[in-house]
Amino acid sequence: MNSITEGNILEALLKFFFPILLGTFFQQLYNTIDAIVIGQFAGKEALAAVGGSSAVFVQLIVGFFTGITNGGGVIISQAYGAKASSTLSKTVNTSILLSIIGGIAMTVLGMIFARPILRITKCPDTVLLPSAIYLTIFFSGLVPMFLYNMCAGILRGSGDSKTPLVILIIGCFSNIFLDLLFVVFLNAGIEGVALATVLCQIESAAISLYILNKKKEASNLSLFKMNIDRSILSKILKIGIPAGLQGSLYVISNLIIQTNINFFGTDAMAGWAIYGKIDVIFWMTTSTFGIALTTFSGQNFGAGQFGRIKKATWITLGLSLLTTATIVFAFMNWSEKIYMLFTRDKEVLKSGIKMAGYLAPFYFTYISIEVLSGTVRGAGKSFAPTVITVFGVCALRLLWLFIAVPANQTIKTVLFSYPLTWTVTSIAFWIYFLSNRWLKN
Repeated sequence: MNSITEGNILEALLKFFFPILLGTFFQQLYNTIDAIVIGQFAGKEALAAVGGSSAVFVQLIVGFFTGITNGGGVIISQAYGAKASSTLSKTVNTSILLSIIGGIAMTVLGMIFARPILRITKCPDTVLLPSAIYLTIFFSGLVPMFLYNMCAGILRGSGDSKTPLVILIIGCFSNIFLDLLFVVFLNAGIEGVALATVLCQIESAAISLYILNKKKEASNLSLFKMNIDRSILSKILKIGIPAGLQGSLYVISNLIIQTNINFFGTDAMAGWAIYGKIDVIFWMTTSTFGIALTTFSGQNFGAGQFGRIKKATWITLGLSLLTTATIVFAFMNWSEKIYMLFTRDKEVLKSGIKMAGYLAPFYFTYISIEVLSGTVRGAGKSFAPTVITVFGVCALRLLWLFIAVPANQTIKTVLFSYPLTWTVTSIAFWIYFLSNRWLKN
């Protein structure tokens, strides 16, 4: 029995959710460990370099291709639910080759535009050079990063969320070892952190490809006979490009926010960088609900189980509310202790703690975006969520930053762009979801 298309919905969601959550946790732990090691052993300038404008630029490049990966995952989950083995095989081989080509292209673009983007975001001179060095090394590992993400998407689409988790755990512990080796013992600083990340991405990609090649029933991958099927590629891009553009535009708005944060100096940059590392606890939890629901929705859509999709959406919203309440409580009561894991600088702590205390209560306004978007994308509808997000989040956020912030140049004015756009976009998603248009072919 396929537990995703049959049986208890809550049990199916939780069995799929927890491995993805743990996997996302370990994936995010890569960057968090980098920040902790750098913050404790290399100073706040190096911390700002790893977590400031460079981090947003990484999200811009990686975020676009992650959207393409999601396109492949949706097609795979629908094919698996419909038991279409031929489509499954073509999608897997097309997706893997696409990740290699895309990784090479993004590596070149990233290295070319790294320094210009840093200057555009008004990155301080004290942070510019280390940020450029970090990005140059980091981008050299995009091909293995994209390969791992694509392989993980393929495995999840076929119902296996445990294997990507095991691979990430291995990679995370490797990253801890290499960070300590390069930064603490070899005093390699920024270069050491970036190199450690690249080596771990190579390790994860190699293990993923090996396992996927062995699991013929889940993928039918042939490493030496890969080719791009044009019809499958068209379907992947139809879903993936809107998702990728949505992610990229989202990051561009965050890049402009980063530019505004940079205006307030190194202490604010470092505080914001640390907030980004702890804020990810909320984002990875909420996005995991969306990822789990996308696969659940995709397989049930392929099997024609539309009622299960709607029930799963409401159940997921309830679970997301409970976890968000727990995270908000933790942030409001323990943010100072968490921040001290990264730095002891009093001004950085003061700045970052204020940011966490201001934004955390607004998390409730965001969760509908991730959950409803996951449901709709699983049904193969990618255009509408992209339009809603582009206008509700990106366009409105840019208007706020260009109109309201110059009139009142405070950090709180900059940060208010988040709850404002989350609320508007959530309302738009509810209108679309309740219309049931996403269930129509």
